[in-house]
Amino acid sequence: MPAYLDQLTDQELLQRYYKDGNNNLLGVLLQRYTLLLFGVGMKYLKDEEEAKDAVQHVFLKVLTELPKYRVDYFKSWLYMIAKNHCLMKLREKGHNKVEIDERMIVVRDEGDIKTSYTEKERMLTSMAEAVDELADEQKTCITMFYLQKKSYLEIVTVTGFSMMQVKSYIQNGKRNLKIILQRRLEHER
Repeated sequence: MPAYLDQLTDQELLQRYYKDGNNNLLGVLLQRYTLLLFGVGMKYLKDEEEAKDAVQHVFLKVLTELPKYRVDYFKSWLYMIAKNHCLMKLREKGHNKVEIDERMIVVRDEGDIKTSYTEKERMLTSMAEAVDELADEQKTCITMFYLQKKSYLEIVTVTGFSMMQVKSYIQNGKRNLKIILQRRLEHER
């Protein structure tokens, strides 16, 4: 995959994808939001394996659905696909069957609900953007190790990096993520 593709905006990648149907362009888009998708899965499913499965299902859904529709805001569309998938999984497991007790009925201020939702959205977006700021090698190793749960040896095999490089990229990537997120938090204050 040419490195210049990482420099293109979501909209530019989508336009090129719709023009020539190249799934590599879609791969670039999905890689950008893998962490966001995993975060959505963890938020709703509360299980790491199920969240990873959800990411894979969303990838497949995107591959089949995106050619059928004209999507203008990929990130928002992708988030809704992931959220709907997770809610469907919860429904299948019967998590929507809850006994209502008088003590459970609490009227929350609509502003609180919107603020909570907005805050979670902001945090997930910030994490995904922070991963995008990492050097390519760090981003690749962090994504493969934490999201795809690949071992060091599997990462070495796939990337061609040495074992020492993989360990270094993961360690430095974690440190840099923390720095990026702290910087963003301080900037927002």
